[in-house]
Amino acid sequence: MSRPRRSVQFQHRGSNGHHGRRPSISETSEGLSEPGSPGPRTMNGNSEHLLWSASLTRSPSTLQKEPKPQTEYQKKKETFITRTIWTFVMIAGFFAAMFAGHIYILAIVTAVQIVSFKEVIAIANVPSRAKNLPFTRSLNWYFLGTSMYFLYGESVIYYFKHIVLVDRILLPFATHHRFISFMLYVMGFVFFVGSLQKGHYRFQFTQFAWTHMALYLINVQSHFIMNNTLEGMIWFFLPASLVITNDIFAYICGITFGRTQLIKLSPKKTVEGFVGAWILTILFGFAMTNVLMRYKYFICPANDLGSNFFTGLHCEPNPVFLPQEFTFQPPLLLHSPPRTFHIAPMQFHILVFASFASLIAPFGGFFASGLKRTFKVKDFGESIPGHGGITDRMDCQFIMGFFAFMYYQSFIAEYRASVGGVIETAIQGLSAEEQIEVVRGLTKYLVGQGQVGEGVFECLAGVLPRRRR
Repeated sequence: MSRPRRSVQFQHRGSNGHHGRRPSISETSEGLSEPGSPGPRTMNGNSEHLLWSASLTRSPSTLQKEPKPQTEYQKKKETFITRTIWTFVMIAGFFAAMFAGHIYILAIVTAVQIVSFKEVIAIANVPSRAKNLPFTRSLNWYFLGTSMYFLYGESVIYYFKHIVLVDRILLPFATHHRFISFMLYVMGFVFFVGSLQKGHYRFQFTQFAWTHMALYLINVQSHFIMNNTLEGMIWFFLPASLVITNDIFAYICGITFGRTQLIKLSPKKTVEGFVGAWILTILFGFAMTNVLMRYKYFICPANDLGSNFFTGLHCEPNPVFLPQEFTFQPPLLLHSPPRTFHIAPMQFHILVFASFASLIAPFGGFFASGLKRTFKVKDFGESIPGHGGITDRMDCQFIMGFFAFMYYQSFIAEYRASVGGVIETAIQGLSAEEQIEVVRGLTKYLVGQGQVGEGVFECLAGVLPRRRR
């Protein structure tokens, strides 16, 4: 073993401006990586000799120049290619799910609302404080689960009464669904109050309010999108496609002849692109509606979740999809007879849908842009390569789906007596004896109409007890 050298001396002051300071690790590493550079000398002669020897023994690969950083054009090109590839992937997946059946669309909507909720909650989270409050994130997800239980339960009970209300296990959950949901929420509320800690009040209440805002803007509106799907695939696909095509048309018109800025939140949006997209979206809506109305798979309610585009659905179409006769008197030809034409009322309704998708829905995107600027983030997340987060792509879809549901329920939906509605009325409004009388009366009626054999009535008459007088 060699003896340690005691004659090594360190420079205390030199012309390099360190003034007696010992060289840092970074300075030493810089000297090792650049042996021939004219930088400041911080070592004695022996150290320089070792450094020069190390430079001679380096492999040729380490002497090669570092790769040049990508130019702005190359970065934009790679982003464009990635964005384009994932756009086609999303379009293919969307159409595959739509043709596979309503249940797959419901699964996609569920996944979208969960990921969107996660992204919106994340941008307002403060990790350093969340570490000291272990129940903060747990409460966020608890309130999400509670809201989904309530909203999904409302949809299932409304659209599938004929299944839920006749099941012995599901009946108690269906009849007391709202009370159960409320108690679940109260439990979370009490747990939140009990978890408040001194010094973190502002952060905890901010998270509480932010969570409820996210639940309203994402989960509640997603609930109506799911209801649109169950009312008929057209009420899901048409609003979604109008928003997507309007965004594409606005981009094309904007880069073609856009000059006037529309809103400061989105500097690239122009008035010309906004108006041009409105006109083109209306034309697209007319054409797409004319195609979708021809298939019952799109216009019929989802009375069978196992159906798909190839098996189809069967129903009596809503009158809004059937051509009707209209008369029109040209204002410049008052003496000529009125003109008669046939058109489905849905073609008039599509004017409203396309106008909302063009003039109002984009403000959902502007709202999201303002939110991102508030928290100084470019995107809500990185869920979709080249596109950012799910919320970045769905910001306009939420409000559009909400509008589609409200408009449909107000001006288009037909309120008829359904099997589920009759069963619900009989269960909640009649006693057991009265329900038996209803069964006996309906059986007798069906025998008289020739729908069932007389043996069925005799069998039921012998089994069912008679009503007490």
